[in-house]
Amino acid sequence: MILRNVIINAALEEGFDLVGVVPAEAMADERNRFNEWLLRGSHSTLSYLERNVEKRFDPALLVEGCRTVVVCAVSYLSPYGRGYAADCRTKIASYALARDYHVTIKAMLQRVAERLKESAPEIRFRAFTDSAPVAEKSLAVRAGFGWIGRNSLVVNPYLGSMMHLGELFISEDTDAYDTPMSGVGCGTCLRCMEACPNGAISEDRTINTHRCISCRTIEREGSQEAITLDGWIYGCDACQSVCPFNRHAAEHRNPLFDPLFDPTALDAAAWLAMSDAEFTALAGDTAMPRAGLARIKGNITFPMSNELISNE
Repeated sequence: MILRNVIINAALEEGFDLVGVVPAEAMADERNRFNEWLLRGSHSTLSYLERNVEKRFDPALLVEGCRTVVVCAVSYLSPYGRGYAADCRTKIASYALARDYHVTIKAMLQRVAERLKESAPEIRFRAFTDSAPVAEKSLAVRAGFGWIGRNSLVVNPYLGSMMHLGELFISEDTDAYDTPMSGVGCGTCLRCMEACPNGAISEDRTINTHRCISCRTIEREGSQEAITLDGWIYGCDACQSVCPFNRHAAEHRNPLFDPLFDPTALDAAAWLAMSDAEFTALAGDTAMPRAGLARIKGNITFPMSNELISNE
């Protein structure tokens, strides 16, 4: 066994803003809702989400011997997360301006695990951050980080929703576990739903990825569906920038998530004229190479449309 306080302190000292521990239990209700979402076809062309659903919602199936999940979150909120000028045609999701969070958070989690070994030398662990079939948002809610907002993201009353999540699956029990937060929520606020130019946010707090700008600019292949990118060339913060909790949250404190360049200093012409070498020098350490420069240029020239997608 390892003490909860040892876990919490280790993660906070490594720069995480929120830490919680939950037992490695199956999440049946969350799995059922996810399956319903898949059956509706709301995952679009993201077929990888159909795989390993059982493992996604049962940590013990994903990592043999897992007893506890340490859930961590860190804010990445920067001034760019507050929104861009209305006429900006080269908007970039604020998380993508910093170093690739997959690399940064994985390293942070590894350092936390090494600290835990000092108290429990026999501990076994695996670290994840948006890199395996892990129900990260469900685990974060169970850890007491907040609630699922209307835009499907975890919302914390102090940090908002602009948080990266990461998990350590460990082989030890703890002396105490966290519980979900109660008494706070979105209330009657619909700002995120109203802000999405394609109506991608469903009433049940899920996303229809057919309509999601972030999905279209990064992961989905092009289609004949009518959709507007609304000036976004990589990702989208439209539903987050208007959230009252994000508007009132303090900006990130961990310098590892500082933006590496100013997206407002580059207009469409600058992006379209950019070479691969220039792109690597500018954004090679961010998550943007995931889409690649050619796709980013295609997003800039993508035809604008105010027509909503007709196919669910």
